[in-house]
Amino acid sequence: MEKVMTNQPTKTRIVVIGGGTGMPVLLRGLKKLPIELTALVTVADDGGSTGRLRNEMEIPAPGDIRNVIAAMSNVEPMLIELFQHRFNSGNGLSGHSLGNLLLAAMTSITGDFYTGVEEISRVLNVKGRIFPISNENLSLHAEMMDGEIVSGESKIPEANKPIKRVYLEPQPIHAFPNAVEAIYDAELVVVSPGSLYTSILPSLITPKIGEAVRESKAKVVYVCNLMTQYGETTGYTASQHVKAIIDHIGENTIDSIIVHNEPINPGIRELYAEENAEPVIYDTDQLLELGLEIIEGDIIDHKRKTLRHDTEKLAKLLYSLA
Repeated sequence: MEKVMTNQPTKTRIVVIGGGTGMPVLLRGLKKLPIELTALVTVADDGGSTGRLRNEMEIPAPGDIRNVIAAMSNVEPMLIELFQHRFNSGNGLSGHSLGNLLLAAMTSITGDFYTGVEEISRVLNVKGRIFPISNENLSLHAEMMDGEIVSGESKIPEANKPIKRVYLEPQPIHAFPNAVEAIYDAELVVVSPGSLYTSILPSLITPKIGEAVRESKAKVVYVCNLMTQYGETTGYTASQHVKAIIDHIGENTIDSIIVHNEPINPGIRELYAEENAEPVIYDTDQLLELGLEIIEGDIIDHKRKTLRHDTEKLAKLLYSLA
């Protein structure tokens, strides 16, 4: 009798790199698709609850990881609400997020930050894998155009000066090996939207991470921010966002850029203008000069009163690219 061979189709491997508020938006849509999803998350945050836990326990910043776990989990909404709950009273607890405390506790129990992340991810039924960019307690610094050095992720935008470059300490920094391996194995690498200098670049400038992105055979796609950010990217066009990435990790890094090409509601524009933010201008000629494929579309969530990418639209678009 002839033996019948059945080949199970392999799922598309998509890696998302970043941090901040933009990354979870991407992940919430992608986790619903039939893919192998991996999130590589920055650990350089130093504000609020995250900063206090970093200093007291000498662990990598848990805040961005916490938000990614919440975005990629498949549990009852009430459990996620509990995980994301932030205490607003109590001498020691005030300002702390329960999820940050759980990550710190699990790190203490297991003796390792990543193992702690893995265990919490298992408990919350996370779809996919989550890797910190590094398993170390890192600090972000910025050299301004006038030569001033500003230390601390939360302090950099407050300086409100043009930024020349950002870098991490203490050196040498060791990228998490699983994160590097995931990039080389990926079929699509997505650089998420988010604070360019304080959420996105801290991941990319980690040694071996930027190198892996450059050398990866995968298509590398940058989802451009919708609005500029006061103190970081004031007046930046889309090409200037990409140029900042190239200046930090080298040429031939980004293959494609996804941009929103529809007008933004005047009421929302006025709201953001109060924060000195304005829509990112998509300077097509300059993007083409950088050798980028430009992918345009209506990719915002029109149901929200604040400006956010639409998680479903982006997920479908990225899946089609992969």
